[in-house]
Amino acid sequence: MEGLKETALIIPGIALTTVIILYVHLFKHFNNRGVFKRLSYLIIASSFLFNFAWEMFQMPLYQGMTLNMSTAMLCGVASIADVLMVLLLYYAFAVIYKDPFWVQHFTPTRILMLVVVGAIGAILAEMLHLSNGSWKYSQSMPIIPIGNVGLSPFLQFIIVPILSYRISSYFTKLIGHGDNAVTDCK
Repeated sequence: MEGLKETALIIPGIALTTVIILYVHLFKHFNNRGVFKRLSYLIIASSFLFNFAWEMFQMPLYQGMTLNMSTAMLCGVASIADVLMVLLLYYAFAVIYKDPFWVQHFTPTRILMLVVVGAIGAILAEMLHLSNGSWKYSQSMPIIPIGNVGLSPFLQFIIVPILSYRISSYFTKLIGHGDNAVTDCK
């Protein structure tokens, strides 16, 4: 891995701006703001932990990645960008469903939509990073034919959001007030 290029920060910058706009919109338009904030914080924390672990475990699948502090820091930065994408998905679907607590009501259709959007996002992000030279795969990376991208980052964009949402929803209910955290529009 040659390190992230400056242009690699453009998409996370756009994602961060969009996340902030969607968060403010949702915060203004729904009751149960404390529960919404708690759920958002739990999604951020769980998503960072899951993404960081995933990034560290998939290191051997990328060229030039060895276990050292520099690589761990790079995986940390990548995990922050991944958190932004997880939040972007969560808030975008919250706006679409008009329900900031949609993750507490997973249905097969919602899971399918999340998988499809996550898969498309993974393919596009990987194609961009591969084309601009942000990283290269090692020989051990399994490649999927759609987009000619790695299986590991593809699965990461599908599995980590669902896992983060489910864990965060569970702990939001466990902490309290989560049982009442259903759609509660003003």
